[in-house]
Amino acid sequence: MVLQMSQMTQLLKMDTEDGSIVTSVARVEAEQGLRRTLLFVTMPGSVADCLLYAIERELPWLVIERVEHIQAACTKFAHPVSLILIDPEHVKAAEDAAMDISRFHPLALTAVMELDSHNPSCSFPEIFESKLIRGVLPMDLKLDVWLSVIRLMLRGGEYFPTGLFHSYADKFVRNPTARPVNGSASPAAKNTSEDDLSDLTSREIEILEMVSRGLQNKAIAAALGLSEHTVKIHLHNIIRKLGAHNRTEAAARFHDYHKPASRPR
Repeated sequence: MVLQMSQMTQLLKMDTEDGSIVTSVARVEAEQGLRRTLLFVTMPGSVADCLLYAIERELPWLVIERVEHIQAACTKFAHPVSLILIDPEHVKAAEDAAMDISRFHPLALTAVMELDSHNPSCSFPEIFESKLIRGVLPMDLKLDVWLSVIRLMLRGGEYFPTGLFHSYADKFVRNPTARPVNGSASPAAKNTSEDDLSDLTSREIEILEMVSRGLQNKAIAAALGLSEHTVKIHLHNIIRKLGAHNRTEAAARFHDYHKPASRPR
C-alpha cells in the first residue's frame, strides 16, 4: 500500500475533541448501531496495520474480521458481512465455495485485493467470468482513494482498476489467439497458451525469469522492491496458470520456451 507519511500524519491530526474523525453518515450509522462486518481472507500481516487503523477511524460502525482460509469465512459472524476481501491465491477456493459464501453472507460483495494494479495477479477473463468476484481493490492506491473504494464496495458498488483492462488489452495485442473474454478459445490458443506464457502478466514473467536463474523469494523481493509475501502470491499464480506442480517445473517451462528451437519461425 502506497502511503505518504504526510497523509498518515494528517489522518492522525484530524481528531476532534472526542477523538472522532468520522463523517456525518458514519456517525449516524454508528449511533444507530448499524454494525457491519468487513471480512479479510488473507495471511497475517498482508494488510498493513495502518490501513486497518484508517478503516476503524473512518468507519467506526464497521467491524473488521480476519481469517486465513476460505473455509473459515463460511460461517456466521456477530454482524452481517457487507464486504469480503480476499488474496488472489484464494480465488479458486472462493469460487469452489461460492454457494456457501452466498448462503452465509447473502448481502456481501466479494472482491480481490491486488498488490500491483498495473500488473494484476488475476486476469481480466478470470474476473469477468467469476460467479463470485465483483470487484478488484488495488492495494497501491493513495490512502484517501483507497478508503473511497472501500466505501463504494461496502455499498454494493463494483470497482475495477484500469490496469486490469490495460493488462488484458496489451496481452491480446501481443497474442491475437489469446482466450477471449467469453471463455472460448481457438485451437491454436489451447495448444500454445501454456508454452508461450501468454497467460502471465509482465510482473509474473519478470519473477519467473528470476526464479529460473535460481533466485529465492527473499532475493527477488529485494530486487523488485516487493515483500516476500507478494512474491509468494505471484509465484502461486504463476504455478496455477502454467498448470505446474511447483516452482522448479515452472522455471523449467520458462527455460524450454526460451530455447531457440522452441520459438516459432
